[in-house]
Amino acid sequence: MTDQINSKFGRREFLGAAAMAGFTILRPQTVRGATANSQVRFGILGCGGRGTAVGTGFVENTGARVIALADLFPDQLEKGRKHFDDLQAGMGYTPIDASQLFKGPNAYQELVASKEVDFILITTPPYFHPHHLETVVAAGKHVYCEKPVAIDVPGAHHVIHIGESVQGKLSLAVGFQIRMAPPMVELTQRIHDGALGKIASGLAYYYCAHIDRPEWPDASPEEKRLRNWVWDREISGDIIVEQNIHVIDMCNWMLQGHPVKAEGFCGRKVRTDSGDCKDNFNVVFTYPDDVQISFGSGQFGHPTFDAAVQLYGAEGSSTAHYDWHVNIAGKNAWDAGLKPSGVEEFSVAGKFRGALDQADSEKQKAFVASITSGQFLNQAALGAESAMSAMLGRNAAYAGKPITWEELQKSKEVFNPKIDITKFA
Repeated sequence: MTDQINSKFGRREFLGAAAMAGFTILRPQTVRGATANSQVRFGILGCGGRGTAVGTGFVENTGARVIALADLFPDQLEKGRKHFDDLQAGMGYTPIDASQLFKGPNAYQELVASKEVDFILITTPPYFHPHHLETVVAAGKHVYCEKPVAIDVPGAHHVIHIGESVQGKLSLAVGFQIRMAPPMVELTQRIHDGALGKIASGLAYYYCAHIDRPEWPDASPEEKRLRNWVWDREISGDIIVEQNIHVIDMCNWMLQGHPVKAEGFCGRKVRTDSGDCKDNFNVVFTYPDDVQISFGSGQFGHPTFDAAVQLYGAEGSSTAHYDWHVNIAGKNAWDAGLKPSGVEEFSVAGKFRGALDQADSEKQKAFVASITSGQFLNQAALGAESAMSAMLGRNAAYAGKPITWEELQKSKEVFNPKIDITKFA
């Protein structure tokens, strides 16, 4: 089964079989990090920009140590090795041992087999997430998986199954760090306590610049697709699932549920890269109690970055910007007191300012604490719910007609880039 996944991305067959299979989970006491106050060691699966940024955060914010790296491409692996060796040298650590550097199509299997690793950070392209997540937890490792956990409905259902199989045995976190940002936590609690009164409607959006990538002049077409996966919807899930999911997740969090229906449109009008992702989405999500959220996004050109969620209720309105404006207006007015930072680079490198200053650090500290305390957390179902919420909007926009949550759950469509990764051995 694993060979089939490696050779042809045959996840349609894999998902059907995996849904019937159990998982072999090691006892928590066999994991180094289960002992309180011991140093937690981790490996990074996927040494690109996001893996480097989040991995650096874990080192700087939690005291965890990178001791293993894995990547399909040797140059990415070497770049990651140099970065973390330089970073950790200042902490008195020796370089990452050569035996803990894994490359090629089987690198993920070699990484999860390492006895030195307590948890694994998954920052591979989203298409791989369900299979990589399944492989990591089957090896008895704690896991922090970047969003989205899946890019199609069968994949999301499989992630839910994975989460159920490890409940109370391992920590499984998903990279929705905004839910840990103190201003956002305070705002959301006030909303849940009724500060807005009965909520009628809302607005959510995520507008950012095109994500530029290198030309890779000597690479094959397949290699270019993998290296520039953010342009490829069969690998990324398209911009609404790969990137815009953050504000959709915020809507789910604030409204305490998922959308029950979506209808919308999308297009590719001005992007000129070699991929097939859309450059804009406009969707209306209907949440329970007929709360409608107008959602818009764009990923092209070089506009002013802005991402936010605004809710409107009988007694007031709330605003939650990535950068600074986090407040409630009306009867129960409140303001987080943030000041504009003028920093606009958020989405690509994962660098946040203003409202999200502490988002990554709080998320990372909470995850490591769950390991060392033995109070394991499990966000698989939450991650799958938000992924499918984004898919609901994507699929409705693709189809140009309304789609309900119930209809989405019946989807058998499997995204498949049909790339033979054994060529990169």
